[in-house]
Amino acid sequence: MPLRHIPNGTFPGGGGPSREPASVSPEVAGWAYSGIRVIRLGPGETRTWSTGDEECFILPLSAEGVEVVAGSDSFHLEGRSSVFARVSDFVYIGRDTEVALTAPTGGEIAIPTSRCEQRLPPRYGPAEDVPVEIRGAGPATRQVNNFASPDTWTHADRLMCVELLTPDGNWSSYPPHRHDDSPECPVNNEEIYYFRIGRAGTTDVDPDGFGMHRTYTPDGEVDDNLVVRDGDIYLIPRGYHGPCIAAPGYTMYYLNVLAGPGGERSMAFCDDPSHHWVRDTWEHMDPDPRCPMTGPGGVTQG
Repeated sequence: MPLRHIPNGTFPGGGGPSREPASVSPEVAGWAYSGIRVIRLGPGETRTWSTGDEECFILPLSAEGVEVVAGSDSFHLEGRSSVFARVSDFVYIGRDTEVALTAPTGGEIAIPTSRCEQRLPPRYGPAEDVPVEIRGAGPATRQVNNFASPDTWTHADRLMCVELLTPDGNWSSYPPHRHDDSPECPVNNEEIYYFRIGRAGTTDVDPDGFGMHRTYTPDGEVDDNLVVRDGDIYLIPRGYHGPCIAAPGYTMYYLNVLAGPGGERSMAFCDDPSHHWVRDTWEHMDPDPRCPMTGPGGVTQG
């Protein structure tokens, strides 16, 4: 069976107490473009590498005061204590660039990546400029941090990323949708879901918490209904995906990483026609007042 669900602690080249809690290259995923690393820095530790043929974002998950050196450019990231604490600032770094990261108190940093051709210079993204979208309504209300979607961040060759936060008990990535070069949906993107699970009412992650995720194909070859826990990854090469469900008592975060062979960055998708009608019902529902859950200034009161 192709690699799809990677539970936390079982990542090839990472996991457990290692320096890289997550490391998924295109080769590990079995596709051509998308990847992700999550690194855990010790206090004052410096990590260096070359981006090679990949572009990336530097996105603090639970690290504050992050210093980033990208070639001859330097950036300071305010970061955040937790993905459930606030919207973070970030840095884009292009291919063929030497990188160094350090954080005075340590922490975890996500590095979503994509193979690319064009080399672009590094660029800083302030948290205050990240569009926070409330999507859906009723029990399907969720928060989307569009920090690197094609419409809001044009400074990338192929890589696209957004963050999703789902209040406990709610559904997101719904209705199910696809973007796999199928006849009815010509956009083709490889997609990664990187999950963090929190304790509702706090900004803390919870290793005992859980949620659910579904991915399937019309022919039934893929039919995954999975429990996902803090730090898990799910890889989506094709098929309809959604919903993601946050169990009562546990908030859900996931970082979506997308890239594909198209000549233009696009996050267009096609709903499963059996469930597209659900969108129409949102016109008669109010959004869940718990959203937005966070903003650039911290936790919000919905």
